[in-house]
Amino acid sequence: MRAYGSLLVFDKGDDVLATLQQFVVEQRILSAWFQAIGAFESSVIAYWNRETKQYEDIPVDEQVEVLSLAGNVSPSKIHAHVVLGRRDGSTLGGHLKKGIVFPTLEMHLARLEHEIVRARDEETGLELIR
Repeated sequence: MRAYGSLLVFDKGDDVLATLQQFVVEQRILSAWFQAIGAFESSVIAYWNRETKQYEDIPVDEQVEVLSLAGNVSPSKIHAHVVLGRRDGSTLGGHLKKGIVFPTLEMHLARLEHEIVRARDEETGLELIR
């Protein structure tokens, strides 16, 4: 990954979430919001099941366009949602758990003034912003 101010450019083979998390830690960024477009050669998205209070993985083992990737990041957590475009024009979407870049991903990272603080919500079992 290469950084040009607030523009991050991910390279072939980068694991976007791991690479972004490492960058945030190294740059001592407390919190940020991001948006991105590009493509993945493989990915895992997930759907949160309200009844089981668990994420259900959806492996995507094909080349897809990243039509929209948005979320927030802190040194301890990334929360990202993604819309992926398939070759036939259909789309998939959900919580991004893993995305391997090919050939590139372009991300705008906007630092936030205040740290994102999360706390466990007992009803859902999720770590929500408080």
